[in-house]
Amino acid sequence: GPSFYLFQQNLDTTSSSRCSSWQRFCLSVNKLLLSFFQDSNLSVHTDNPDLTPCFQNTVLAWIPSIYLWSALPFYLLYLKHNKRGYIVLSVLSRFKTLFGVLLWCVSWADLFYSFHELLQNRTPPPVYFVTPLIVGITMLLATLLIQYERLRGVQSSGVLIIFWFLSVLCAVGPFRSKIMTTAAQGHVNERFRFTTFYIYFALIIMELILSCFKEKPPFFSPVSTDSNPCPELTSGFLSRLTFWWFTSMAILGYKRPIEDKDLWSLNEDDTSKAIVQQLTKEWDKEKAKAMTLKEDVTYVKKSNNVLNHVGDGPEEAEVLIRDKKHNRKPSFLKALLRTFGAYFLIGSFFKLIQDLLAFVNPQLLSALIGFIKNKDAPAWWGFLIAALMFICAVLQTLMLHQHFQYSFVTGMRLRTGITGVIYRKSLVITNSAKRSSTVGEIVNLMSVDAQRFMDLVAFLNMLWSAPLQIFLALYFLWQTLGPSVLAGVAVMVLLIPFNAAIAMKTRAFQVEQMRYKDSRIKLMNEILGGIKVLKLYAWEPSFSEKVLEIRKNELRVLKKSAYLNSLSSFAWISAPFLVALTTFAVYVSVDEKNILDAEKAFVSLSLFNILKFPLSMLPQVISYIVQTSVSLKRIQQFLSHDELDPNSVETKVIAPGKDMSISLNYANKKTPILYFINLLVPTGALVAVVGHVGCGKSSLMSALLGEMEKLEGEVAVKGSVAYVPQQAWIQNATLKDNILFGQAPNEQKYQNVLEACALKTDLEVLPGGDQTEIGEKGINLSGGQRQRVSLARAVYSNSDIYLLDDPLSAVDSHVARHIFDKVIGPDGVLKGKTRILVTHGISFLPQVDHIVVLGDGKISEMGSYQDLLKQNKAFAEFLRNYALDEDIREDEPTGIEFSAKICPFSPNDSFVSTRQLSVISSEGGECPNKMSTKRRVCEKKPAESPLPRRNPNEKLIQAETAETGTVKLTVFWQYMKAVGPVICFVICFLYCCQNAAAIGANVWLSDWTNEPVINGTQHNTAMRIGVYAALGLLQGLIVLITSFTLAMGGIKAARSLHAALLENKFHTPQSFYDTTPTGRIINRFSKDIYVIDEVIPPSILMFLGTFFTSLSTMIVIIASTPLFAVVIVPLAIVYFFVQRFYVATSRQLKRLESVSRSPIYSHFSETVSGTSVIRAYGRVKSFIDISDQKIDENQKSHYPGIVSNRWLGIRVEFVGNCIVLFAALFAVIGKNSLNPGLVGLSVSYALQVTLSLNFMVRATSELETNIVAVERIKEYSETETEAPWAIEGKSPPQDWPSKGEVEFVNYSARYRKGLDLVLKGLNLQVHGGEKIGIVGRTGAGKSSMTLCLFRILEAAKGEIKIDGVKIAEIGLHDLRSRLTIIPQDPVLFSGTLRMNLDPFNKYSDEEIWKALELSHLKTFVSSQPSMLEYECSEGGENLSVGQRQLVCLARALLRKTRILILDEATAAIDLETDGLIQMTIRTQFEDCTVLTIAHRLNTIMDYTRVLVLDNGTVAEFDTPANLIASKGIFYSMAKDAGLA
Repeated sequence: GPSFYLFQQNLDTTSSSRCSSWQRFCLSVNKLLLSFFQDSNLSVHTDNPDLTPCFQNTVLAWIPSIYLWSALPFYLLYLKHNKRGYIVLSVLSRFKTLFGVLLWCVSWADLFYSFHELLQNRTPPPVYFVTPLIVGITMLLATLLIQYERLRGVQSSGVLIIFWFLSVLCAVGPFRSKIMTTAAQGHVNERFRFTTFYIYFALIIMELILSCFKEKPPFFSPVSTDSNPCPELTSGFLSRLTFWWFTSMAILGYKRPIEDKDLWSLNEDDTSKAIVQQLTKEWDKEKAKAMTLKEDVTYVKKSNNVLNHVGDGPEEAEVLIRDKKHNRKPSFLKALLRTFGAYFLIGSFFKLIQDLLAFVNPQLLSALIGFIKNKDAPAWWGFLIAALMFICAVLQTLMLHQHFQYSFVTGMRLRTGITGVIYRKSLVITNSAKRSSTVGEIVNLMSVDAQRFMDLVAFLNMLWSAPLQIFLALYFLWQTLGPSVLAGVAVMVLLIPFNAAIAMKTRAFQVEQMRYKDSRIKLMNEILGGIKVLKLYAWEPSFSEKVLEIRKNELRVLKKSAYLNSLSSFAWISAPFLVALTTFAVYVSVDEKNILDAEKAFVSLSLFNILKFPLSMLPQVISYIVQTSVSLKRIQQFLSHDELDPNSVETKVIAPGKDMSISLNYANKKTPILYFINLLVPTGALVAVVGHVGCGKSSLMSALLGEMEKLEGEVAVKGSVAYVPQQAWIQNATLKDNILFGQAPNEQKYQNVLEACALKTDLEVLPGGDQTEIGEKGINLSGGQRQRVSLARAVYSNSDIYLLDDPLSAVDSHVARHIFDKVIGPDGVLKGKTRILVTHGISFLPQVDHIVVLGDGKISEMGSYQDLLKQNKAFAEFLRNYALDEDIREDEPTGIEFSAKICPFSPNDSFVSTRQLSVISSEGGECPNKMSTKRRVCEKKPAESPLPRRNPNEKLIQAETAETGTVKLTVFWQYMKAVGPVICFVICFLYCCQNAAAIGANVWLSDWTNEPVINGTQHNTAMRIGVYAALGLLQGLIVLITSFTLAMGGIKAARSLHAALLENKFHTPQSFYDTTPTGRIINRFSKDIYVIDEVIPPSILMFLGTFFTSLSTMIVIIASTPLFAVVIVPLAIVYFFVQRFYVATSRQLKRLESVSRSPIYSHFSETVSGTSVIRAYGRVKSFIDISDQKIDENQKSHYPGIVSNRWLGIRVEFVGNCIVLFAALFAVIGKNSLNPGLVGLSVSYALQVTLSLNFMVRATSELETNIVAVERIKEYSETETEAPWAIEGKSPPQDWPSKGEVEFVNYSARYRKGLDLVLKGLNLQVHGGEKIGIVGRTGAGKSSMTLCLFRILEAAKGEIKIDGVKIAEIGLHDLRSRLTIIPQDPVLFSGTLRMNLDPFNKYSDEEIWKALELSHLKTFVSSQPSMLEYECSEGGENLSVGQRQLVCLARALLRKTRILILDEATAAIDLETDGLIQMTIRTQFEDCTVLTIAHRLNTIMDYTRVLVLDNGTVAEFDTPANLIASKGIFYSMAKDAGLA
């Protein structure tokens, strides 16, 4: 500062006389710099450079001090706010302090020595006072800082490390020059200062080394509770800078796949708790600000409400309020900025430094080329330039990754914060606001919109950074080439709309392709669902054709978008080249004095390369911002919704003995729903609320819970509340957790509750008892079960008040009766509690204490049952209306419970029945088309192993397919085979050509720059430009062809892999489908095929591109400086290891992240649908905790994922920087044999290599992650197949089977290998035209026998002959197409009715109509406008079950073969349809052999013979009359059925 200069002047005047000439220069900085340049001979143009002593003593000595003093205020501010407990004084700290004090002493020893000289009348120059003083004070400061940091819990200080490093750096020069002068003079002058300097130098080196070690973690730090804390917190400065602390995870991930328990816990600042709290605080501030503006209008609002009921409220008041509201909305953006802005800005600061550093290297390149040109320049210049290039590149890497780290962490925190805030909001939002957006939309806010913020933040800095980079690049280019630059820029700008147009078109194609994909998956889903029926009818070829047809269209669209993509990659690769070409061409042709030399050419090239990135990013960032602003609006709108008023229900004590007093006027959107309700409920009363639909019963419940908007009056509730909503709300948790709902478990109480709610029987049926995992929305429970679980939850909660909203409607009448008696009624578990019951069940009303009759939101009457009957008003009428229904309802039990009663369960059936039930019916069986549920319950295939036994093994299979270590090369080979080896070879060859052309163009350029200059101009410029252009365009063309060929190859592979998979799946035996969940097969057809279609080709393109670019860089560098070959091997080894570690770890982290992501959203959608229940039970807090925990779980795997990318980036870029260093270094070493063009070429190539090395690792890891899809598809394309569909030369005669004789010879069969036989040595003969009934208990092998006829099950031994032909010797389709079956469950496929009857178009319309007439469907079909083209929906949902059964009959009538197998539908089919089918069969199939599997014996009493199976063997086989007479098994069955 100025005072310091004064000080210098004073000293100066005292001793001016004895000032020697060079010391005077030290008086002012201008002169000082002058001295530096004046002695430039001493400093620059020598082989042995040295700095002037003056410069050494001032500028060099002051640099570290200036740095420390300027950083200090900021750093102290930071330390003040960041306290992490103090660190105990360690040996390390003591030594650091000791050396610091010593340094201070040494500096001041110098100072005192100067004073000593003064006293001796040898006046030293003032600099000898100033510098030691400054240095001494700075050292003292550093020492104090060491201690202050220790007290603040800083384990490793970046500020000090940089300080010591600068000190060492600045001391190296003087150190060398001191040695040099001594060596030159042969003796030491100023011995004292010489000694102190050496001590000083040794001490700062010690300090630098010591400061690199980190201290122990702070004492009293809250972190210690963590099981697996993140090492980042305790890692040192250097470790953080290079992300070294992540290495342990990378090594672990390489050794074995990472699991959940290996993940580090989140840092305190990244947890939901911390972030959401902060964001909520800021958002509340925002809201408060917006509120203050509204304050002054509230009184108008009040009076307005009162007036409303008179009917003429002042409208203008409403308007006034509305206008005021628009003044200022709370801005969520501001809240976000306040919360995350500061942290993000640190990242922006790093980005700024990095942007500036990016332009240093091109300048250094031009210096290097200048150095090579200048033959007599001293060699140390070159080495200095090379070193600077390396240092600059390393710094750039470090800065860039710090910036990315800050950006990505901000993005991660943003997602956490937004998700948390939305979750909390969704719990307090009013119901009317909730109705304005569906659950799906709210979940989208959380998943899609929050994700958008996260994606944007990573690139947000590009918004200012890209223009800055573009501006700087243009500035430097202008300096180099002048206005010709504009030509190049014009080309770049023109390419932007071109790329945009391509992107738009690609998006359109994508939409079209998605459409095809969806329809294909839908079809596959149906095919796999009805695969058994397809096999029985031998319809596979027709459906296979339909799938392949869709697939063809899908691939056609893919091909189109591949053309577009290759165009855009052509533009992308050619862009930098075209720009360079136009610029150089314009530059050279504008004026012939313009000479293109190496410096200009290669510096411009490297600047153009810098330009490429921001120009391509800007449009992207802008589109990101547009998307995000839409998201922001949506989120802000959601967060500004009205919230429930927590005080609308008072919980204060009310009149003694009364529990609830309501006098209220409730509203929803300004029209009251409940008017003037006055109600007092005494403690312990049971009050029933009745009324017709929509009269406000549920609203009354909501009002009591405080879920409605209160207009006036008050509601008071004394005590805790339990609520049973009309639609049961079930969580995705175990059944037991659903009932406990956060209460402490108490076994005795729990069992009582289960007993009372009639859940005991259900538990026996569920696979895991009360530990059964209930699916989302309670999908695997019937409607009745869900309602009872919901009730059990209320009973278990043991509250004071029970609000029961029609809990008895979903269950069946006998169960309802049980629940009323055991739970709700006067003698139930809840007696003595206050109960308000909304009900439609008339039968319970006589037993309640009070009845409240609601009509249109008012209480029309209230009183006891007797009173109300006497009044004979609305209630009595209500009773009369309902009583009729009630009787009918009593007679015809609905739903599940009923079906379970009539279904004779065998013990191993029980699991499966509920399982199947759950799949079909998620509501309970009240509506007519739900009949199917009842039918399915009993339709158990005997020998399929029961579900629970299959479950564990299913899990095993999944685990196997998911975890894969490194990918085997065979998989790549399989993919190459699918692409076609020739194409693969062509692609590689084209890539070589492309890179050869690129290298050629650049070598030509370097040669052009070396063209000698004659009379200030260069010759043959036209020829030069021509060849350059030709080579460059050739490269572009080859790129076009390559990416084209690659796309074609990829599509070819996709086609063949899908075809093979499909082919195999149609040939796979039924047993495979019995043991593999359909979802897993569908997954192969959807996700894995998608990966092969759309993900693998681009990642191969990227991999090959980056690989060949890196390769060509190496070739160029080695060609120009052969020495470089030595370095390649060690660098390649480092690179390879980093890549292996990274790929293994990051793949697993990605998987963990995606696995832990979906629970967040499913939990959220569950919460949104159950808010009223959660609030009623007061569990809001714990649900918020659960959500936070789920988000943190997800971020725990996301955070290391971010860091792994940084870790990789720094290491790979370091390899790239080494390449730059060695390229420059060897150029300097081989300076004499090189021309400037070559050096420019090799170094500009090296400067580019970092990017392609980085992307190469990413591409490799992408490829490895995705190529697994090929393996998975291969795995399912090679499962074992059934026998061939047709066997050459073995096909049976055309009219076979003409007689219809069936013979079983010693026949045995089993379902799958390893299971027991289901049929054991059957011997029987059926003559042509016989009608045979097959009966037997469940599991006797009835269905198995029919499956054997169709060879769905193959013989274990023995054989079946039909008309003397052994069926095992002919093709499957030959066999199956000659038999007809009417299967048990009618399966229809989505498509026209005609397709469902005749998929091969074999029959004429007449024949089809005839069949429809005989199967009694003609009237229905002809009444439809589209007749035979009537569209059946998926699974035939738009036909009733009976109609579906008749369609199956029509199929049979169309085929009309000599053998008909009728697998009779179970008890649930309606009798009418059954009668029709039986009659048609008797008349139409008179002369055929009919085998009927009978469940109802009355249908087969008039058959020729009856076969009784027992346990897989023939028990009895005779006419029905004989069998009854013989009093065997058949007799006992007939007796049970009341037929004997």
